[in-house]
Amino acid sequence: MQRLLLTSLLFFYINSECTAEDKYSEVGATFDGTICVDADTGTVLSESTADRLGHPASVTKLMTFLLILEDARDQQLNINSVVKISKEATQVGGSQVWLAVGEEFTVKDLMYAVMLHSANDAAVALALTRAPTVKDFVERMNTRAKELGMSNTHFVSPHGLTYGAGPHDTTTARDLAKLCVQLTTLKDAFTFSCSKEFNFRPGLKCIHLTNHNHLLNSYPGCDGFKTGWTVAANASIVTTARNDSHRVIAVVLGCDSPSGAKIAQRVRDQIAGKLMTKGLEKLRVFDAEKARLMASSQRDIPKAKSSTSTPPKKPDSEEKTGEKSWLEALFTF
Repeated sequence: MQRLLLTSLLFFYINSECTAEDKYSEVGATFDGTICVDADTGTVLSESTADRLGHPASVTKLMTFLLILEDARDQQLNINSVVKISKEATQVGGSQVWLAVGEEFTVKDLMYAVMLHSANDAAVALALTRAPTVKDFVERMNTRAKELGMSNTHFVSPHGLTYGAGPHDTTTARDLAKLCVQLTTLKDAFTFSCSKEFNFRPGLKCIHLTNHNHLLNSYPGCDGFKTGWTVAANASIVTTARNDSHRVIAVVLGCDSPSGAKIAQRVRDQIAGKLMTKGLEKLRVFDAEKARLMASSQRDIPKAKSSTSTPPKKPDSEEKTGEKSWLEALFTF
């Protein structure tokens, strides 16, 4: 009976609709896919066309970010080391911090430029610190994606800025969630992703960077990760938030709105916020039900009668079978 009630409750919460009042109209808006997962386990809490292919735009930079952080963790790179800017890094369009040939910045400064301002030139500069050519670095990106089980992902750039018919960086909402589950294991990731402002290039040519992720200011507990938009890809976001007990990751890939690009970006953020709220609430309910059923299970165990002889003790595996059965039913998806 406990298992039946628990399964029914889980089904209800996973399929319930969010009823929060919309700030921006989602009428006519489309997206390639959405997903929300438990960051600790990767368990899917909700999803919609999560395996449909789309273009991540600047969300691509999260793989560049991951590789740099992992290299630093493995002591192959010092984030305080100085990078001398090459001509190739200065020849990228789109969002940038206007790097000049011969300028020098620390890896850390370039990472702030990438994560807050989505600077394409900084992404190329970082790529060239870890590989002989940008092409070689992109091969590293694709190798790491396969290692993480991102089976529907193919990168063509370290930044996500592509034009026209492409080729384009390609991925799915589910694959991006896998990438960010890995990012959450690296505590230094949040040093950059939750920063709201940063002064890049101190001095007369200083650029004051402001994080493009507006949910950092509007959603309680939000501390990452990255937004993206291009004409070819529409609006995407991977974001994360935590409360006292849990962390969730939400992905919205390829959001478009008939009201234009700016509204599409706001609708994208709105959908991501709803996904995180819904996910955190599900995890809260699961915790409450787990505690209640464990307490109920303990009360239902009959007290042993006194006896002059002590029966042989059952193996641990037998004693725990009843308890494990409903716990596994609760947390097996």
